[in-house]
Formats: sequence, C-alpha cells, structure tokens
Amino acid sequence: MKFACLLAALTVSPCVAEPVSLFNGKDLAGWHADVPDDDKDPKIQPSFIVRDGLLVSMGKPLGHLISDKDYANYRLTVEYRFANKAGNCGVLVHASRPRALYQMFPQSIEVQMESGNAGDFWCIQENVEVPEMEKRRPKKDGQKFGGGPDDARNIKNLTDNSEKPLGEWNTMIIECKQDGIKVWVNGDLVNDGTKATVNHGQIALQAEGTEVEFRKIEMEPVR
Repeated sequence: MKFACLLAALTVSPCVAEPVSLFNGKDLAGWHADVPDDDKDPKIQPSFIVRDGLLVSMGKPLGHLISDKDYANYRLTVEYRFANKAGNCGVLVHASRPRALYQMFPQSIEVQMESGNAGDFWCIQENVEVPEMEKRRPKKDGQKFGGGPDDARNIKNLTDNSEKPLGEWNTMIIECKQDGIKVWVNGDLVNDGTKATVNHGQIALQAEGTEVEFRKIEMEPVR
C-alpha cells in the first residue's frame, strides 16, 4: 500500500519517504514506447526489451521509453552501462508533449548519458539555467539560450572523468525539486540547474543509437 501511495502522490505531496523501483525486472509495466518508425512498420523490432532482469535500450530504432505517470519533487537513481561500445543515451525529466523537437524528442529537459558527456543538460522545448551560462552553454552567432531547434540547447557538465570505464556500471542520481535539477555521476556533482521552465512531468529513457543496459531505476520523494 505504501508503494501505491507513493506513486499516486509524488506529484502532490509524498506520503512516504521510501524508495520505489520504477522497473520490476520482469517486463515494461508502467512504461510505454514512442518510436516514430513504428508508425510505418508496427512489426519493427522493439527498441526496449527486458533481458536477464535488465531493462535494455537497444539503441535502434530511435525513440523513447516513457513513464505512464507524471512525477515531481523526487530523487531518481539510475544504474546503467554501455556493455559493448561507447555511445549515446539519456534520461529525460519533466517530459510532456511527444515528438516536440525534430518529430522525435518529447518536450523535456534531458540529462545526457552519452559516453564522455554524462551529466550535460539538453533543453528540449524547455529551459534551465546554470552559473557561467556564457562559458558552459556554447552559442553560435544569433543563437539564444532556449530549447527550440535554433537555440543553444546544450549545457556542459562540471567535471571530467566521472564515468566508469566501458562495461562497468555507472550510478546517476537526478534530483528534481521545484524548479531545480541536480545531477550526480558516480558521486560527483556534475550539474546544478535552476529556474527550469517546468517542474513536473514524465520520465523517459532514450534509444539513441547504442545499446545500454539499466539494472536500477529507483525513485524517492524529496521535500
């Protein structure tokens, strides 16, 4: 009962302070996939599967695995690894409108998991601010800070060498509290954003070209 209470109330006022797993190790209950190529070929291979108790993003076809529920004011712990080769993936927080950017990415703020860049922010039709914006958020001529297709959307993380070697498990913690988003990778604070333009929404995992394994996706409320 306490787990059901947590899931039902996270967006309002959490009624327990214990972690709850968003992945049961057996199937993708509580999640749904949005894969644009599936529109043309419903028999296409799945982008997300469960294998040996792990949630696996196959990398292709490109798309997202999206939580059925909305969440706010939480700490999300994700344990992941690139088992075979370095590559790209991400955790999207505060997700809402599907395919809002490039007819692929849901409106959200992405916490990057790409090898070598874990903890970057990518703004996707939303925005978040960090200190030293001009230094950490590269702009081309005429660009503004924002989440649109022509905006400077990438915010660099604060550290180098926070990630484990290829094949080893990484722990990423994402804390979303009101309009703030903090990210730790293997214990290092790698990003700390404020003034986010959104403070609640779905959680999404990416299929973005490379196979990634997840062994833990666990949430607890923060006050």
